[in-house]
Amino acid sequence: MLTYEDFCLRAAEVEARIAAAAHAAGRPAGSVRLLPVTKTHPAEAAAHAARRGFAAVAENRVQEAAAKRPLAPAALRWELIGHLQSNKARLATETFDRIQSVDSEKLLRHLDRAAVELGRPLAVLLQINAGRDPAKFGAELEDAPRLLDTALACPALRVEGLMTIAPLGATPDETAEHARRTFATLRELRDALADRARVALPELSMGMSGDLELAVAAGGTCVRVGTALFGAR
Repeated sequence: MLTYEDFCLRAAEVEARIAAAAHAAGRPAGSVRLLPVTKTHPAEAAAHAARRGFAAVAENRVQEAAAKRPLAPAALRWELIGHLQSNKARLATETFDRIQSVDSEKLLRHLDRAAVELGRPLAVLLQINAGRDPAKFGAELEDAPRLLDTALACPALRVEGLMTIAPLGATPDETAEHARRTFATLRELRDALADRARVALPELSMGMSGDLELAVAAGGTCVRVGTALFGAR
């Protein structure tokens, strides 16, 4: 596990990348949030993030986060970015403050039921397979309107926006082109859905260590970064 000082240096470097990308796109630097991804790293990684001033961290697996959260600062918020099966909806609702990877109507109903039983609202993002990658989770673009309608009908859920993961290509140039197209598609979908449903969907969670500049250029508001902050897993 890297030291707190090394983590701070890495965080400053990533924040500088985000600020430069935002400036190039004509956006305020504060319009993009950096979300540290602590998956497979010890609870100390979450403690580093909290000490540095980050309000939240992200995890891919429910059980891993459930084990770490009691060991981390209590004020830190936790977000799920990995695929979630319906049978783990209750534990996920107990463990996370926001779930970014909601990709089916069935999962929405399970999360809503769990949130009602726990007596607290749950923030969610709808995960969309905007790159049409068969290797990625996420609702298909054509299913997004119905998924949003179902989410808005769930009284205990607060829909805050959309999330996606860009496909990889055979070459760096191809990967970058996939990312540009995927991120633009998600932004266009968000605008269309918000207009159709007459709701605000402010969050666009897209971009990671290798493509965050492209996400910022496309209008992303949350970039999920693990490797560039904590090193290889």
